[in-house]
Amino acid sequence: MRTPFLTEDRSLTNLADLTFLGHDLHRPECVLTAADGTLHVADWRGGVSTIAGDGTITTVLAKGPFRPKPNGIAILADGGWLITHLGDREGGVFRLYPDGTLTPYLTQLGGEELPPTNYVHVDGRGRVWITVSTRMRPRILACRPDRADGFVVLVDETGARIVADGLGFTNECVVHPETGQLFVNETFGRRLTRFDVAPDGTLHSKTTIAEFGYGEFPDGLTFDADRGVWITSIVSNRIVRVAASGDREIILEDSDPDHVDRVEDAYLAASLTRDHLDRIVSKQLRNISSLAFGGADLRTVYLGCLLGDRIATFRTPRQGLRPAHWDPVMPKGMAQ
Repeated sequence: MRTPFLTEDRSLTNLADLTFLGHDLHRPECVLTAADGTLHVADWRGGVSTIAGDGTITTVLAKGPFRPKPNGIAILADGGWLITHLGDREGGVFRLYPDGTLTPYLTQLGGEELPPTNYVHVDGRGRVWITVSTRMRPRILACRPDRADGFVVLVDETGARIVADGLGFTNECVVHPETGQLFVNETFGRRLTRFDVAPDGTLHSKTTIAEFGYGEFPDGLTFDADRGVWITSIVSNRIVRVAASGDREIILEDSDPDHVDRVEDAYLAASLTRDHLDRIVSKQLRNISSLAFGGADLRTVYLGCLLGDRIATFRTPRQGLRPAHWDPVMPKGMAQ
């Protein structure tokens, strides 16, 4: 049964309230805010772009013959970044220095090359959490409801290991700065999953916090100060807030029902192609994929996207939760 999507005047934020930052960005899929107000966004050409408070854009691309395709990024204490490589058939996590020097951080696990790698997150203890959406190559083969071979890797002082497996296209994963629990989006499993984290990094008490419905494919996530989880949905250009109680509300949406119908039908038939995901029918948003709270009062929301070249932003009455990387620590297993 079709579930009609909201029109913009029924969501909590009107599309007319959006403003845009930056220009000529290259697949700014991941957006992070820094405590000084700088935005950090992935640059598909092989690096990271930053947008300062005055609008100045600085881009650092990897030097040398190899340039990764950054999907997720993490801000490091020394001003550099960890970036994931979402190659066609290969992946890994790399360290990018402010001068463009690129070094491997994790490219193999158990003697095997990492598949195309989706996201990287450094928590407040310096542990590094990495997601691989699927072992399938190409990845589009796993964009279906009956495939669940994504996993989460943890890197800490004891080394790198898989701590969660069998997930439905693992996407962003973030440790809650207050509760210490790990939240994971399963994009084509259409779930927000939570794990308790033991002192040694072992995950347990796996819980489905929210299941998503028609046209909803959870990608990015962040937290507000009331322990709500904010989720971006690709395809439908929707932001969903999931409260600690499990209740949900639509914060923003920019969808075309016919387009969502076509993608949903292909998803259910296990016949999604890149064409379904690389096109968008919308008014302003260009397939939003990530989000971050920022600003001095943490009440400004910034939206990364897959198909645009700017960062959409809006103000909200809710306050975001101060992310761990505002007080960055160097990751475990990395030279200081």
